[in-house]
Amino acid sequence: MNLIITQIRKELKQNIDKTQKDPQYFYKEKVNAYGVRTPLVRIIGKKYFAIIKDLSKKETFDLAKELLKSDYNEDATIAFQFVYAIRKEFEKNDFKFFELWFKKYINNWGKCDDFATHTLGYYIEKFPDSINNFKKWIKSKNRWLRRGVAVSFIIPARKGNDLKEVFFIANGLLKDRDDLVQKGYGWLLKEASRKHQREVFNYIMKNKDKMSRTALRYAIELMPQNLRRKALAK
Repeated sequence: MNLIITQIRKELKQNIDKTQKDPQYFYKEKVNAYGVRTPLVRIIGKKYFAIIKDLSKKETFDLAKELLKSDYNEDATIAFQFVYAIRKEFEKNDFKFFELWFKKYINNWGKCDDFATHTLGYYIEKFPDSINNFKKWIKSKNRWLRRGVAVSFIIPARKGNDLKEVFFIANGLLKDRDDLVQKGYGWLLKEASRKHQREVFNYIMKNKDKMSRTALRYAIELMPQNLRRKALAK
């Protein structure tokens, strides 16, 4: 395991791209990053998953955890890539690992969104009776858990599923003062509007005086101009 991690990090360092913007440009909080472009990180991740694909689920989870400990964005991308690659092996009690990783290792929106949209989105679809576990995150003091609960439902919402849960989450985060949480639930409403435009528009009109302008603008992004005008009108 240590040899694989060493090889991954060596290859990442060999592919630092000094011509791209400083990764810190995209974040308010301090981030650690080698400076490798994300598409190339994913190619490297795919290469090494082919090497470790016969590991047990526990061994893959342990490997992912070791990668996450470095706190580097690229290591996290590969860790989450490995976990998502074995998604068909997920069991219901894996939630405890995912929640722990969120609390310990997720500290910026990039890690949050990567993990939540892929791994947790799939987990929710596979175990819909686990949704109540996610709802508890709405009240968390941890901003990434609050953003994470919204972003975890992005893929189901995009497919037109879980509208009741989308509105429950939006209600719980409606007055959240953290702009990244506002963007998270606004994004969730936007994705739900793909299949449920009327319902999402009605929800926005009912609640727009409580929503931040940030969340509102995200939520109406896919709507036709006439509806956007109504939503933004004072």
